[in-house]
This record gives sequence, structure tokens and C-alpha cells, in this order.
Amino acid sequence: MQHPTSIGAVQDMLAGQDYICGRALGTVTFLALTLGRPLFLEGEAGTGKTEIAKALAAGMGRRLIRLQCYEGLDTASAVYEWNFAEQMIAIRTAEASGGVDRGHLKDELFTEAYLVERPLLQAMRPQAGGAPVLLIDEIDRTDAPFEAFLLEALSDYQVTIPELGTIHAPEPPIVILTSNRTREVHDALKRRCLYHWVDYPDFDREIEILHARAPEASEQLSREVVAFVQALRSEDLFKKPGVAETIDWAKCLLALDVISLSPEVIADTLGAILKYQDDIARMQGSEAKRILDEVRAGLDA
Repeated sequence: MQHPTSIGAVQDMLAGQDYICGRALGTVTFLALTLGRPLFLEGEAGTGKTEIAKALAAGMGRRLIRLQCYEGLDTASAVYEWNFAEQMIAIRTAEASGGVDRGHLKDELFTEAYLVERPLLQAMRPQAGGAPVLLIDEIDRTDAPFEAFLLEALSDYQVTIPELGTIHAPEPPIVILTSNRTREVHDALKRRCLYHWVDYPDFDREIEILHARAPEASEQLSREVVAFVQALRSEDLFKKPGVAETIDWAKCLLALDVISLSPEVIADTLGAILKYQDDIARMQGSEAKRILDEVRAGLDA
């Protein structure tokens, strides 16, 4: 599929993959596709930053290539490395056959036959169906040297392998970078991208998302779940629940055949929406009942 030709077409395409986005996110996504610019998505964990790359790839029929970032990530993990085991076998085989031409053997060992391609290099290769979607997930977990390398790679969409030379993407990949803002990403990398802050959705949009991801949930249960989660986000918690937790909780409640929230049900399933014991302990008992009473009063108003 070619790039969508309008903001509405982007929103419709994503909605077809059960990803509900607002006009602002649809606009910046459309511009990133149209202008061929990387899209930098920043926001709290669980707000759907990673999911948009998956939805784009599925909606456009493109391959999704994911680079999961972590502290200490280097080029061997991100771009390429040589298959040393296969190279050693080739050396042993050549030695056993005798008459080894070391210069010729060296040239044979450093060819694409022994190259292990990692995500960045894979994204530079031609792909069936068009340029892939390259998801660089949680870039804030890496360090400054890798950011600098990534800036260079994304500026010209090419990587250099000393033994083989420079490999240039015939068609630039669709690049999505995400950050949970555990640290500030360097301005130079951000300037290379179009930027969008992915916030928690409002009540109506989160209801839409829940209808798309958990359509079996009744209207009443969906409204109670979304209202309760949104109320939790206003509490002083160590980790506020994201949209992913809203969906997970609704699916847990459906598995338990719950048709309406109660303090007992909430207490039994808090682990689906809160991931730290201190937060769970705080919401046990009367606190959960207080929030549920406020939620129901608001929904009935």
C-alpha cells in the first residue's frame, strides 16, 4: 500500500488496525510519511507509542523491523556482526584441505555470506512491498555515543561496514522512535525528527480504544473501567496505569465474567492495572471503594 494521501486516511488506516488516534497524532504521522521524516514519539509508558509502528506496518503492508534499545547497545547489536562460528569452520576446512591462500581466504571470510544483519542494516535493504517500518523503541535507554551514531545513520539512511563499504537504503525506511523520557534525548536527534507527545487519552477516546481492543465488554463495564483508570491517574501513584493497562484490566474482568465493578473485584484484579506493591497496597480496601463511589457519581451525573 502507498502512503495515505490525507490526515483522515491515516486515521482510518490506523483505526482499521484497532489503533484509535486523535487529529494531532494523525497529522504528524501523515507529515512524517509524506515528507520522509523520522517520527519521534515521547510520553509515559503504556500510551500507545510502540503500537502505532505496529499499526502502520500492518495497515500499509510493510515489514516491521524493531530495534529494542537498552543501556550499552552498540553497533554489533544494532547494525551487524560477523558470524565468527561459521568463519572458524571455513578456516578449519580450508586448512584441512591444504594449500591455503591466506589473502584469498581473508577476502572470502568477510563477505555477505558470513554477515549477520541486525535491525538497522536490515532496514537499509530493499524489501518486498516497499520500505519497512523501522521502530527504534525506547531510545532514552541508550547512551549519547549511540545517539550520535544513530543521528548519522538516519541523516543519509546508510551504514558503513569497513570490510564491505557503505550500504545505502534504496528507499528510506519509515522510522518511528519512541521514548519514555527516563532521560532527555539530545536535541540534535530530535531536530532530525517530527515530534509528538503522546498523552493519556481523554475519556471518550479511551472508550473508543477499549471498544476496538475489547469489543466484548459491555458499555456499562467499559465506562466504569475507563472512568476508574482515569481516576487512578489523578492519584499520587509511583506508576500511573497506561492505556495498555486499561485494555488488560477489561480483558481480565471479561475472563472472570464480571459485568460491573465492585470493591471486591477491584481488590482481586489490581495487579492488572498497578505494577508496584506500594501502589496496590494504597488502593486496597476503603480507598478503592472511595474512588469507585466517585466514579459512579460522576457517570450518573
